[in-house]
Amino acid sequence: MFKKIRIGLLPRIVIAIALAIALGGVMPIAGLRFFATFSSIFGNFLQFVIPLIIIGLIVPAIADIGRSAGFLLGLTVLIAYVDGALAGFFAYFTSEAVFPSLIPAQATVAAKDVGVAVEPFFTIKMPPLFDVVSSLVLAFVLGLGMAYTPSQTLRNFFSEFRRIIAGLIRRAIIPLLPLYIFCIFLTMTYSGESMRVLRVFMGIIGVIFAMHVVWLMIEFCIAGAVAKKNPLRLLWGMVPAYATALGTASSAATIPVTLQQTLKNGVSESVAAFVVPLCATIHMPGSILKITSCAVALMLMQGMPFDVEMFTAFILSLGIMAIAAPGVPGGTIMAALAILSSILGFKEADQALMIALYIVMDSFGTAGNVTGDGAVALIVDKIRLRKDAARYHISKS
Repeated sequence: MFKKIRIGLLPRIVIAIALAIALGGVMPIAGLRFFATFSSIFGNFLQFVIPLIIIGLIVPAIADIGRSAGFLLGLTVLIAYVDGALAGFFAYFTSEAVFPSLIPAQATVAAKDVGVAVEPFFTIKMPPLFDVVSSLVLAFVLGLGMAYTPSQTLRNFFSEFRRIIAGLIRRAIIPLLPLYIFCIFLTMTYSGESMRVLRVFMGIIGVIFAMHVVWLMIEFCIAGAVAKKNPLRLLWGMVPAYATALGTASSAATIPVTLQQTLKNGVSESVAAFVVPLCATIHMPGSILKITSCAVALMLMQGMPFDVEMFTAFILSLGIMAIAAPGVPGGTIMAALAILSSILGFKEADQALMIALYIVMDSFGTAGNVTGDGAVALIVDKIRLRKDAARYHISKS
């Protein structure tokens, strides 16, 4: 008689943060230590799983791309990667210029102060099987090797391994994230830092949203120049896809609308039917922009040193992660934890904050991704037409 009420991930995280702020100042120390124990164990588990996530998602992704390599596929993947990387650099330089004026000196949070006020009852060490660099190198070696050799046994193994990793993320890590974030914010509230952090990030969310809009305009200006069409009209044509993605927070669920609007923008049916579903899983400029912006803000708040060389390595690596991981819900931010730690030096509490911020802004990040898919389809379609025309002229001559 009664329907089961399902609460989405975002509401659960908002509830977890609110409860942590409400209870952090009144909970007995024994309770704080209990939740600090869970936080420590789950954080160690995440560090153990991250290399497995890299291998489980990237190896089959590279193998699949290599196996079905073709002109349209290679072109679409290249455009998706370049667009994501450029979005990351746009986010970095904009954040570096704007955020210091929005993050006052008194809002700085020393990373070493977060989480040390409460000690866990015990902890369980879970050293990863590989470090991040070794995982990435191994993923590329195996993926490229499988792409260019008829090793069906390995393909089957890593296909099954990807299902295991996807299931682990979907059924274990994602459901436990609200509790993990509750534990982190509980400790931060106890140490007096949570409200300071939230006030700062509420101030920069509007800036990150504005960056998404500006980047969409840049994407469609480029697409309009390539296709010789009015970019504003093209962007306006994708508004239904943007609105649908805001409501669903899912690139896959928005594919029918994205495809429909892309066709209305004049993309040929064969190209649209190929590019739009593919870009739903590999084209993530909105996610890259969001992760890069939040990383800069968090480093500014904590007084962590950074420079353009550091973020160049981070953004170029994040572009690879974004192409390989988004087929799994939460896969992008889960895979990004590896390079947030290894390249930017993020600790456990920093990573939890990044997860919370990523999910809070998930809807308009996804909306930016799927809207940009229409721009990619326009560019691919125009380049294909030019290639076909050139081939026709060669055959005639």
